[in-house]
Amino acid sequence: MFSLKTCQSGVLFVHFSLQLFFHYFVAVTPLEMNNQTDVTEFIFLGFSNHPNLQGLFFLIFLVIYLTTLLGNTLIITSTRISSALHTPMYYFLSNLSFLDICYTSTTIPVMLMNFFREKKTISYDSCLSQVFFLVTCAGAECVLLAAMAYDRYVAICHPLQYPVLMSVKVCVFLVTGSWLCGLVNSVTHTVLAATLTLCGPNQISHFLCDIPFLLKLSCSDTSLNEFVLHVASAIIGLSPCLFTAVSYILIVSAILRIPSAQGRNKAFSTCASHLTVVVVFYGTANFNYDRPREGYSLDMDILVSVLFCVMTPMLNPIIYSLRNKEVKCALRKLVEVCVPWQYFL
Repeated sequence: MFSLKTCQSGVLFVHFSLQLFFHYFVAVTPLEMNNQTDVTEFIFLGFSNHPNLQGLFFLIFLVIYLTTLLGNTLIITSTRISSALHTPMYYFLSNLSFLDICYTSTTIPVMLMNFFREKKTISYDSCLSQVFFLVTCAGAECVLLAAMAYDRYVAICHPLQYPVLMSVKVCVFLVTGSWLCGLVNSVTHTVLAATLTLCGPNQISHFLCDIPFLLKLSCSDTSLNEFVLHVASAIIGLSPCLFTAVSYILIVSAILRIPSAQGRNKAFSTCASHLTVVVVFYGTANFNYDRPREGYSLDMDILVSVLFCVMTPMLNPIIYSLRNKEVKCALRKLVEVCVPWQYFL
């Protein structure tokens, strides 16, 4: 099975490798090629409209971050120690939780530190590193959600073939493929972003670094970057979304053919949590990236991005805990093991 500890070590190794790469190669090359480039750091304008609320913002996002870490860590732990959750669906769920931890850890810690700074900055190298991990996790999650939809499709539409079609090798292949898709997509975007000539201003009207924001700051030709961005959006974003939609159309049609109401409710309950997560993820992602940028204030842009980048990873474990009896049972047992209440009675 997929080792989370190994994956964490790999993520740390990639992070430090990227920092060195950006510092010694990428960050130097634009300066040598074009004397106009003098951007060594970026200034975040997100939340700057409310200087008197910085302390409140810090507390809110700290609670959200800790809740996200706790909820997803509990999901990972419960799926590993509970034998009842040693199934493909919960294997995918544990990887989704690990992705959500990585996703939020890419953005929120920097945001929390900036709440105490008068000048909210991030270095050029750190910005590219943030872009790399942000795009990696987002792309991997898109593909992983599609893999989870396929798992539910096989379980409901082809239950007799489920042990063969969703074997351990297939599950590991799907999870590894999700990470590889995210990595290839992220490396492509990050390398292209590193070739941009940035002439200033160095202000980003947001609280994080992302590809569209860097393209706005570029004074060089961005046609290749934009083309690759559209292609990647279709392959990594739209294709998994359509695959998931088709899977659930087939799932719903199969459920409606079940004669008994009890059987239909039981079948639907096995995929209700995943369907809710998919709707929340793609709904907020679509509103965040595909809505018109004109006519929206900075506060509205920040609110929409918070829903996608911050709230969604926190809601995922809550959705699975509330709507899944097996997860609730495993979490209850985990809490009883960790907190022996009999000693307090």
